[in-house]
Amino acid sequence: MGTLAFEFSQRKLLAERGVTHNWQRIIIIIILGYEGLGALVGGSFLVASPDGSLMDMPVDILHGTFRDFLIPGIILFAMGVLSIVAFVSTLRRTPNDLLLSGIAIAGWLIWYWIEISILLEVHWLHAMWGLPVIPAVVAALSLATERDISLRNGALICGIAASLLYIVANILVPGQWPAYDSVTQTVSELSAIDAPTRFFWIALSAPYTPLMIAFAWGVWRSAGSNPKLRIAGWLLMAYGALGILWFFAPMHLRETIAAGGGTISDTMHLVLAGVTQTIFLLSLGLTATALGKQFRNFSIATVVLMVVFGFLTFLEAPGIDTGAPTPMIGVWERINIGIFLVWVIVLAFKLLKTEEHRHD
Repeated sequence: MGTLAFEFSQRKLLAERGVTHNWQRIIIIIILGYEGLGALVGGSFLVASPDGSLMDMPVDILHGTFRDFLIPGIILFAMGVLSIVAFVSTLRRTPNDLLLSGIAIAGWLIWYWIEISILLEVHWLHAMWGLPVIPAVVAALSLATERDISLRNGALICGIAASLLYIVANILVPGQWPAYDSVTQTVSELSAIDAPTRFFWIALSAPYTPLMIAFAWGVWRSAGSNPKLRIAGWLLMAYGALGILWFFAPMHLRETIAAGGGTISDTMHLVLAGVTQTIFLLSLGLTATALGKQFRNFSIATVVLMVVFGFLTFLEAPGIDTGAPTPMIGVWERINIGIFLVWVIVLAFKLLKTEEHRHD
């Protein structure tokens, strides 16, 4: 009788969890369908009429970030497609339903964050379209906590999101400063004291730090009994945490520094740059020997390229202090940063794939 009672209680518990999961899935399905259909319609209107006339939106609300609504319309339409794919996957309960819905929901969070940063205001439409994403986040996280692997996957996806966000910021922010030259100027100058893009850069890139900390936790959680990968996770957490300090250590405009107006803030900026670069390389080295031959070769190539382009950046860096020309510093630095961002994305996919095979 005791055994039968235990089995009955277990079945009842599973049934109750199934009901809970059904409600969570219903919330996700409704919101993905709502956001997806709205994005497909809105994106189509913006692509068909880049001047915004079909949506009654003047181009000047973009504040010069885009010439018109064509590119935002294409991105919005793509977000609609992603949401509908995730909607169908969740509806059919496919093996990757939570992964796809998580990517779509995270994409909407980033979309609305970027949109508000560009518009420099919160519109009532953000309440209509943006607020429904919040219960979707709660529902997705609730499902994820039932399976540790899903929560870990969500953290790893944060690394992909962080890298893409940083790339987007580097594309959008320079357009707000007509005199800025991405070839001859560094990324840090976009957030320099008195730079016209300082607020926009800070607002747009703010989620990067928490996303990278979450990613680092995912790396650490994926390590299992692998000590090298576990240490790499801790190093990446330190890198993410250092992101908070960048706000308190901005550089001055190069004209100010060359005229002797630099302060301790500029020194701290250089120190942080050196520390983060060191953490990059240590993390790369540890993961290179922790995840197999193919990833090791990729990581070695990444280290070599980062050293090369880091050295080229270093050679031109004194020109910022002296006012001398820095003809290619922006290119070298962006390639160096881009290499690291690609490595983060590849590492995330590698660990996602590893976990998938581990639990097959």
